Amino acid sequence: MNTNNFSSLDDNRYGLFTNAKRIWAIGSIHGELEALKLVHKTLISKFRRGDKLVYLGNYFGDTKFNKETFDEILIARRKIMSLPEVFMPEDFIYLRGAREEMFFKLLQLHFAPNPAPVMEWLLDHGMGASIEAYGETVQKARAIVRQGTMALTKWTNGIRRQIQNCPGHIDLTNCLKRACLTDDGNLLFVHASVDTSRPLTMQKDQFWWDNGDFDKIDENFSEFIKVIRGYDHSNSGVNLKNKYTATIDGGCDRGGKLHAVCFTPDGIKHDEIIS
Repeated sequence: MNTNNFSSLDDNRYGLFTNAKRIWAIGSIHGELEALKLVHKTLISKFRRGDKLVYLGNYFGDTKFNKETFDEILIARRKIMSLPEVFMPEDFIYLRGAREEMFFKLLQLHFAPNPAPVMEWLLDHGMGASIEAYGETVQKARAIVRQGTMALTKWTNGIRRQIQNCPGHIDLTNCLKRACLTDDGNLLFVHASVDTSRPLTMQKDQFWWDNGDFDKIDENFSEFIKVIRGYDHSNSGVNLKNKYTATIDGGCDRGGKLHAVCFTPDGIKHDEIIS
């Protein structure tokens, strides 16, 4: 019997699935809109009473469809909630990926003591397409960081207003979780990795930055049967063979496919959808 007690978890940071019969998990999307639409179409046809759905982060990518990807996620939720079976908002959980974490850091750049190199780092790591999704340009981003704190604050507030002008986007970004778990303590869903030397609530940035050791985990982390992630920095493909971990990053937008995997409460693959 798992002895984890989750009653004290901060529900603003951690998502909790209760009474799950099956859990569908979608790996990193990276702005691949058509792949996501294909997965959603099949997923909706297979969704049943007691099913849960978790997105494992990295919704944004180096594409022109980042904003539309958010729209598609919201549309899929509405379609599932309109099915004859009764589904509630808590049946859907959205994790914050590294891309989203960097995007939020960009929106707080006016607090940085030296924002110019931080901006360059963010743009080098794919934030250009993210700000362009909300009406800004890379050229302006590079120029604005040299115009002082007031100009930079006005610029980031402008992006926030653009997000607010997209129905549902601000609500979605506000509900992104650090990790997701099942109430029986069996399954933990994360974006990229965990640090097995730290307890769940002390992970901090470990959820978002892949340290390369995830596949080397050879024992239960914090009594979870399995830890399931949606992003592999090394792009090594889907790996469902490990005893204590699973990776469902099929390399979408990196030469591969988008995967949605359905897990039973004991961490066994029940079904899989590939774009």
